[in-house]
Amino acid sequence: MAIKKIGIASRCDRPEVLQMVRDIIENFHSKVKIYVSTSTANVLGIEGTPVEKMRDEGVELIITVGGDGTVLRNIAKMKDPLPILGINMGTLGFLVDVEPEDAIETIEEVLYGFSYIERMRMDVFLNREMLETATNEIAVMSAKPAKIIQLEVYVNDCLLDEMRADGVIFATPTGSTAYAMSAGGPIINPRVNAIVVVPVAPFKLSSRPWVIPSDSEITIKLSDNEKEAVIAIDGQKSYRIKPEDVVKLRKSKYPARFVRISDTCFYERVQRKLS
Repeated sequence: MAIKKIGIASRCDRPEVLQMVRDIIENFHSKVKIYVSTSTANVLGIEGTPVEKMRDEGVELIITVGGDGTVLRNIAKMKDPLPILGINMGTLGFLVDVEPEDAIETIEEVLYGFSYIERMRMDVFLNREMLETATNEIAVMSAKPAKIIQLEVYVNDCLLDEMRADGVIFATPTGSTAYAMSAGGPIINPRVNAIVVVPVAPFKLSSRPWVIPSDSEITIKLSDNEKEAVIAIDGQKSYRIKPEDVVKLRKSKYPARFVRISDTCFYERVQRKLS
């Protein structure tokens, strides 16, 4: 076997997901050393290892069992993410390519060696303090439901737009098929080094989606001195921001990594997922 150590992380609230984890352990525990994430291990009654510690243990890839949210949560736990192989136990699943019925066979093949693709992420700073790194998107929304916010967006200190909208989404190419797409943004091939800026229900007809270079520094400031907003990162964590706060976004030097299991082109995959 080319691969000697793997990790497993999963959703823990569905019996079929836990059964898939058991099946993977049963099929491969004699072939490779398996580390199971702490939350999953606690439910199964076995010893666990935090995802963020798996690289230190020599783990070479992590198998996630769940949906896109499971993938995003586990990538967020790692400063320098390990390659991810996603088993789709969710719904749409743009980040999870392997269907449950193909899981054991696919893992068997991957253990003999694999390649992976890298996808850019974005670092999020609030008043110069690092908050999180986003794989999909950063959404800035009104802190009060059904209220618009007014904000200024700068790209490399040049004013891109002063928006009045329900919010604005800043998406990586990976995230262009998520919230940004639902809000009317374009789908971006992951090979394109770009960031998508998508206003959500803008008041001005001139506020349109933008595609900007990935090495841009984006600055976000609230224009209304009386309204607060919320910044949500990959739909996983959120922070309140005040009018005096300054949010900056920069391309991270640590990309997400996804195990390549198919030669199907990006455009065909998108059509299949959305059909």
